[in-house]
Formats: sequence, C-alpha cells, structure tokens
Amino acid sequence: MTRDNYVGAIDQGTTGTRFMVFDHGGQVVANAYEKHEQIYPEPGWVEHDAVEIWENAKTVIERALDEAGIEATRLAALGITNQRETTVVWDAETGDPIHNAIVWQDRRTTDRVEQLEREGKVDWIREKTGLEADAYFSATKAEWLLDNADPIKMERTRTEDARDRAEAGELLLGTIDAWLIYNLTGTHVTDVTNASRTMLFDIHEMAWCEDLLAEFSVPRAMLPEVRPSSDEGYYGYTDPDGFLDASIPVAGALGDQQAALFGQTCFDAGDAKNTYGTGSFFLMNTGDQAVESDHGLLTTVGFQRSGDPVQYALEGSIFVTGAAIEWLEDVALIDDPAETAELARSVDGTDGVYVVPAFTGLGAPHWDGRARGTIVGMTRGTRREHIVRATLEAIAYQTRDVAEAMEADAGVEMGTLKVDGGAVKNNFLCQLQSDIIGTEIARPEVDETTALGAAYAAGLAVGYWDSLAELRDNWHVDAEFAPEMNPSDADARFERWHDAVERSKDWARESGD
Repeated sequence: MTRDNYVGAIDQGTTGTRFMVFDHGGQVVANAYEKHEQIYPEPGWVEHDAVEIWENAKTVIERALDEAGIEATRLAALGITNQRETTVVWDAETGDPIHNAIVWQDRRTTDRVEQLEREGKVDWIREKTGLEADAYFSATKAEWLLDNADPIKMERTRTEDARDRAEAGELLLGTIDAWLIYNLTGTHVTDVTNASRTMLFDIHEMAWCEDLLAEFSVPRAMLPEVRPSSDEGYYGYTDPDGFLDASIPVAGALGDQQAALFGQTCFDAGDAKNTYGTGSFFLMNTGDQAVESDHGLLTTVGFQRSGDPVQYALEGSIFVTGAAIEWLEDVALIDDPAETAELARSVDGTDGVYVVPAFTGLGAPHWDGRARGTIVGMTRGTRREHIVRATLEAIAYQTRDVAEAMEADAGVEMGTLKVDGGAVKNNFLCQLQSDIIGTEIARPEVDETTALGAAYAAGLAVGYWDSLAELRDNWHVDAEFAPEMNPSDADARFERWHDAVERSKDWARESGD
C-alpha cells in the first residue's frame, strides 16, 4: 500500500456531517463540515432528515477533496463513524426513507420503556445486550416507526402497512452507519459496535437476538448484516460512476464513541477516554471480557478487527454536555461558545448556582428519562457569569459520576484520562475536569479522534497501516492538566450538585411534558 495515498473518514454527528482525510502519520490533510436541521415535532421528540444527511455527506466529501486538491482515486479506503442509536427505515427498492430518522436523544418511547420495567424485563434486556432499557436505544424507535409511520402508498392500487412491507423484506432498518454504507455501496451492512447499541443484539452471542426481535416486533428480514469494525472483507465499494467517479473500498465503521476509543489508541484493557460532543461518552476498554455493571453503566462492544476476538468496553453515557453550551447560546447568555472560559474565569465560583442539563433526561449512572433541565440556587445577585460557570461545572460533575462508577465496576483506579471532542479546546473546562475528578487529563494533538478512529479502522483493513503499534506511534499529547483544587472542596461541590440532581428527577410527569 503506497504511503502517499490517504484514508478518508465520514464523521456523521448529531448536529452535522464532517469529512476528514488523514495521511499515514494520522495528520489531517482535508476537512469539510456541514450542519443539518434539527427537527422537533413535539416536546422531547428529535428527528433528522436522513436524505439531507446523505446529501450533506456527498457535499463535504467533494468539498474537502476539492479544497485540498486531492483526487478521489488517492483514497485508499473510506471509514464511517456516526451518531449511534439514531434509527432510519427505508424502502429497499427506491432507497427512500419512510419517515424522518428518530434521533438518539428522542424520548417519545419513554412510556414503552416504562412498560418493560413494569413487566420485569429490564434485567433480561441488560443480560442480553449490556444496555439499560431506555428510549435512547434503537429498539423502541424501530418499533415506533413500524407502528406509526404513514402507510407507504404504492404504485399499485392499494396502500400497504409499513410492518407488512418490513416482513416481506421490502423495508430496511439501520443506524446511520448502515444508511451511509447503503448509499455508498448498495450493501446493507452495519458493524458490531453499532449493532450493540440497538437493544436488539446479543453481545455475548454476537448475533441479532430472536427473542428481542419478537419483543419489539422487528422483522429479521429488515436488519443489516453485522460485520467487524475493521473489515478485511470490505463492506463494499463506491460506485465508479457515482459522485466520486472512483471505486473506493468502504472497509471500516464504528459508532462515534467507539471510534473515539479507537482513535485515542485505547487498545488495551484499562485504557479510557472521554469524548465531549453534544453529549459526553466515557469508555473504558475491558478487553475480551464483557464486564457487567452494578453502577448504571453500559456494557458494550468496543471494536473488532477481522479475525480477532471482540473487544468490549464499559460506557457511561451523558446525554447533554456540549449541547448545554449550545443552550447557553440559544438563550443569548453567550454569543459564542469560546466566550464561556472567559466568563467562567471572571467569577470566583457559581455563587451557589448549580445547573443540571437534563434536557433529554439523565443517562448514566442515574437513568431517569423523565428528569429535566434544572437551575437551582439563584438569587437576585445571580449573573450570567454564574450560570455559564455552573453549566461548565455540570459537565465536570457528570463526568465524575461516571468515572466513579467505572472504577467501582472495573475494579481499577483511573489513570490519565484521554479527552477529545469540540469542548476540550476549552482549557478552563479541561482544568476544571481535572480538578473535579482528581486525575490527570491528556488532550491529543489531533482532537478529532472520532474521525481518526474510523480512518484507522478502514486503513488497517486495507493494509494502509500495518499494526496497532504503528497507530500508537501517531498519538501525541497537545496539553496535559493536573488537579489544582483542594480535593475536599471538589468533594463538597460534587455532593452539593447531587442535591440539584435529585430536584431534576422525575419532573416530566404532566400531560404534554
């Protein structure tokens, strides 16, 4: 494999789609980004237009290559990473979605999850999938789509129900990786990490679970083939007559948080990273053992290379972190996210204000789908600086919640935590995170590790990189942060924040909430 070629990665996130091209040293040589619309049909509902996402993917690929002056034929492979759990159902013949994609943040199926709880099925689901029964995952979204999407009007004289068509294999189901792979190659494929986030996949048997498919009435015929994250057999090739005018192997895919784990070179048991995006996702590699959590964490598939055992991970999912900073902008408390560090530094503390950004419920370790965003402790003297600082502190507190749970489950003390994602460009937040957790924080030079992980997976599959050791050599520290706060002060603030969390729980009970 010639080293003067490159590897491309589509990073399809919650708020937009990025395409990045990496050289053999893991450095970025091309980059383009496009936002897509966030659709909120009802309170707690979140949707995306899957066609818009695909069109944006093509746009950013073409723009990045054009601006960098790189011919598509110089791409040795394409990898994909994606917002996980977000669910699409589309027509197998036309490729048209039957409804908007239902996004991972969406809470419309909370009642269905509470039914599962009443029926005593939570432990069974956790045992099979490693997941908490929650509206976050794909199973209840798929069930809702099949039950509620408008019937498909056919060229024939009758109208067919979505579920009937799914049983006949005329509709396909997938997370966003499968949707993009289908549009790129025509194949219906997902990888092990994305499959493990559907709540339909047995992570011990590494197969779709027939009992779970029956529980959620999801026909097996509509599910994708499950393949390794780094697949030497390739998922398929781009159409040489398509928008790229080139046949490029699509050979790697990982859900975004597993991609960041891979991009941070967390290849060994005990390695951990936290990604600060729309939400924050803390993952620890547990090797080839699926460690069961007693503290509200998820057991999930970390990654798999062709011919190798599956690597598992423990995960703490925090639904809202970067989105909390976006909210500050939405309500005009800041004009730009870059302002937050300066505003937070301008006050000595939060003046007793605590923010719980449970806009779409609470994830690990609380798992309360009816929690809602809360600000407590305000007085007449509260200023926007206090609320901004309290929002940044909430990000750090939520991360400590997960770090403590992870240490208890894995039986190990956290070493240096590798961090990535847009919010870690904020030095104030990184220092605050180090203070609140009480551990060192390491930020890499290439902080777009989600895209890098997808590129690494695809590049390894086609022989662009030869080994994991080669990838470790590419990892370089940009900045390190060590705790400076008195540990007893950090503990006291953390405990007080928990009082605020209790006030946010079980709030969305009234009709229409």
